[in-house]
Amino acid sequence: MQEEPLNINRRSRRMLVSAGGDMDDRGWTLLHVVAKKGDLKEVKRLLNEGMDANVTAGGPKSLGVTPLHLAAKGGHLRVMDELLERGADIDARTKGACGWTPLHHAAKERKRKAIRFLIRNGAFLPDDIHDTRFNPPLHYCPGLEWAYEEMRLLQLESSSSGEASYSSGD
Repeated sequence: MQEEPLNINRRSRRMLVSAGGDMDDRGWTLLHVVAKKGDLKEVKRLLNEGMDANVTAGGPKSLGVTPLHLAAKGGHLRVMDELLERGADIDARTKGACGWTPLHHAAKERKRKAIRFLIRNGAFLPDDIHDTRFNPPLHYCPGLEWAYEEMRLLQLESSSSGEASYSSGD
């Protein structure tokens, strides 16, 4: 018996129902879709029903994309926070040559608050912004400079709070 595809949004993306999980024609699960939309209530519902916060997309143009990648791309901080609380990998990399992280997706879309949120929650950045083993070229990811700026601010705050706590011990 063949199951009917489920219409999941106005653009007529079709959700294909199968025993292994529900994915649309991009290889996204429903958790990917609602994380991209920033729908915190639905994200919580799906996670409560047992969906994996680290589920990866299987479509040819989105291999390895997690719900956190999509939430970061949209700048949905509350969804990002919920996913991280539920065990999402902050440094998950997409498959293929690029290996983009959620931080790269936020930087590409110039989502400054999402960049700040990810850095302050421990997202990895190599020391050199031009290290192409870990970062895409800057022309693909223009907001990456903000990530390095945020990292410098965090390091300054850490060093100044360390000095304050040291001097207050006298």
